[in-house]
Amino acid sequence: MPEINVLVVEDEEAIREMLTMVLEQADFTVHAAADAQMATVLLEDITPDLILLDWMLPGISGVEWARRLKKGDAYGEIPIILVTARGEEEDKVRGLDVGADDYITKPFSPRELVARIRAVLRRTGKFSKGGKIEMGGISLDIEQHRVSIGGVELAVSPTEYRLLEFFLTHPGRVYSRTQLLDQVWGRSTYIEERTVDVHIRRLRKILAEHKREELIQTVRGFGYRFSDTP
Repeated sequence: MPEINVLVVEDEEAIREMLTMVLEQADFTVHAAADAQMATVLLEDITPDLILLDWMLPGISGVEWARRLKKGDAYGEIPIILVTARGEEEDKVRGLDVGADDYITKPFSPRELVARIRAVLRRTGKFSKGGKIEMGGISLDIEQHRVSIGGVELAVSPTEYRLLEFFLTHPGRVYSRTQLLDQVWGRSTYIEERTVDVHIRRLRKILAEHKREELIQTVRGFGYRFSDTP
């Protein structure tokens, strides 16, 4: 795997050190800054493959710094994941509107963080981990768009593949039917929410043949979650 550089911008030292440790354990090369000013200086010497950026920073806020980066030519193509305790939908929309590529809300697990970073890097063509995603005994070949369990290839439709890929790159979090429609189908055409249920049932039926149907969990009143733990 080629060297992947991640710039972590976080003002709280303990959190900054924790993020650095987690990412280094995942084989990323980490550069850390306590604020936007320090991060700007670092950008003169390095071009990170991704920026992990705290929303609330002293001086220039993370969301404002992200807006400035995305407007410029020099750093506009660097993917940014905003990290914040602000979980309201309007805050998420604001962050994405300034150009952030993803948004993760505190608290989060190290596994989710690493999975989200890899997902963003895959979308930007910077990271493929050999072209495969593996979790819960399921293996996805990104380049070939194939799914297998224990070496046995599964017969899934293109939509079911995209749904499973989204679940594997966003483990542990609960997603509503509306969110899954946005992320997997997109909103270019009108599709009813029950379409999600249909594809979930199909995926579970396929996974049940390999005793993996419990990986896709129903969270009553909210939606669905992918998890390799009960």
